[in-house]
Amino acid sequence: MKISTKGRYGLTIMMELATRYGEGPTSLKSIAEKHQLSEHYLEQLVAPLRNAGMVKSIRGAYGGYILSKNPEDISAGDVIRVLEGPISPVDFTEEDDPAKRDLWVRIRDSIADVLDSTTLHDLITFKGEGLTDNYMFYI
Repeated sequence: MKISTKGRYGLTIMMELATRYGEGPTSLKSIAEKHQLSEHYLEQLVAPLRNAGMVKSIRGAYGGYILSKNPEDISAGDVIRVLEGPISPVDFTEEDDPAKRDLWVRIRDSIADVLDSTTLHDLITFKGEGLTDNYMFYI
């Protein structure tokens, strides 16, 4: 499964709103400038997120967007499904070979489990625990 720019930039929007959760609205312009993205494209992405009830828009001179729920209550899977559709590495049918179908189902379920168990809060507080530093040694 390949996540398109819709999913990646949508997560960027949601992570920025999560970072500023409780501080008031954030403009898409500020997110676009910070990440060097098209504000117009972000406007297209925030509409389905708003329609899904994940963000609220605030009008006015100091308006923008806020999360409609706590960052701990919105998963990466929620965001990806709204912007990308169902999570599946391949389309399969009941007529497919049972062994292959089982493989695709297990892959789909594993991806969904990771996305659904990772909240916006997890993403914005990620410190890279468990990752080893890559050192370059010269002799």
